[in-house]
Amino acid sequence: MTDDNPALQSAVRKATLRLLPFLGLMLILNFLDRSNVGFAKVAYQADTGISDAAYAFGAGILYLGYATFEVPSNLIMQRVGARLWLSRIMITWGIVSACMVFAHTPTSYYVVRFLLGVCEAGFYPGVLLYLTYWFPAKQRARATGLFYLGIPLSLVIGAPLSGWLLTHHDVFGLANWQWMFAVEGLAATVVGIFALFFLTSRPNEAKWLTDEEKNALNAVIEAEERGKLSEVKHSVFSVLKDWRVLAFIGIYLFIQIGVGPITFYLPARLAQALGGGVNTWVGVLLGLPWLCALFATRFFTVYADKHDNHRIVCIAMLTAGTIALGTIGLTMNPWVMVIAACIAVPGLASSQPVFWSLPTRYLGGVGAASGIAFIVSLGNLGSFASPQIKAYVDAATGNGDIGFYILAGCCFLSVVLLIALGSHRRWIVDAEPSADGSLSYERRGPGSKPAM
Repeated sequence: MTDDNPALQSAVRKATLRLLPFLGLMLILNFLDRSNVGFAKVAYQADTGISDAAYAFGAGILYLGYATFEVPSNLIMQRVGARLWLSRIMITWGIVSACMVFAHTPTSYYVVRFLLGVCEAGFYPGVLLYLTYWFPAKQRARATGLFYLGIPLSLVIGAPLSGWLLTHHDVFGLANWQWMFAVEGLAATVVGIFALFFLTSRPNEAKWLTDEEKNALNAVIEAEERGKLSEVKHSVFSVLKDWRVLAFIGIYLFIQIGVGPITFYLPARLAQALGGGVNTWVGVLLGLPWLCALFATRFFTVYADKHDNHRIVCIAMLTAGTIALGTIGLTMNPWVMVIAACIAVPGLASSQPVFWSLPTRYLGGVGAASGIAFIVSLGNLGSFASPQIKAYVDAATGNGDIGFYILAGCCFLSVVLLIALGSHRRWIVDAEPSADGSLSYERRGPGSKPAM
């Protein structure tokens, strides 16, 4: 089955138009409910008296819930189907996110944030796995990039929205931060209920595809699966014996360490630089970097697919992003800060769909379900570590800037790992499982071009 098969092209086009906008909407609400605590930080701490250390721990503890339940969640999705499981995830995370209204003490704050991580676990890797059911490898980075547009869109829309909601006090007797959590959490629940009726788990179940389109798409996907880590010969945990999976975990972890200060500290830092609290104007300014990320995500995923150089593109974007992240720590000039953020956010956020084309090109079956989930869950521990590192450094030095430098340095380690991975490119896509479940590596010829 060739890529220029009209039935295949039609199937991919229909899947793109049918699934990706809705999955993007789900991601918008997912990222907003995960990161809105950064917008609420100033008002929330002022009302509850929660310390900086407690705020940092609660902000990060969500990712411990993620790490604990990510892998089983992905395996359950493979068993019960994407439609049911992704809907369940969204409905429950919306309810729990709205429960931040009741989190007035450090303990209740920790519990709600941890449960939010438990409920959200499996959403992002689940969608990445879901995309492997619908999009051949050559179109997958572009499809992932279109889905990933939900993250910059969430803050292009959500940053001004959150800022605006925080200007409303005593609505239904709620403080401004309570009102924000209630509105944004319940919106996710409503969309999750709708997802039950809208999503389709597999191409064979799609009433909106013809039989010819289903057969063409399945033929390509199944052919690709046969060249990946096989479901038959690998257990859930055996993917952790593969050095490439460990490298991907490390890369994703260090990227998340860099994204942490942007998510959890940039809103309050910009508000401080402007001499006030988080409001609509701060939200509008914070939307600008994510607007840049919106265009960067689309451009670089298409560029990387076209030139088949995902690793190099990822290295360039992460390098620019880490330098800009360090610059944010150097200045309290709000305009320099916004300009630096307009480089840091696209560099760190928009590089991720490009990065995901690397592990998803050879993980298949249980290898895909568990491998992607392990990368996301263990990598997301970087999002837990990031605020803890900053809170510790800030307390130890008495300087709120140094934490940004330290986290930028940690993030740069993702670039180091990607460069090191390049020295072993000839093994990236040519791993085949042997009868005993171990991996054997076929060495490429010197003139061959690996798909990286």
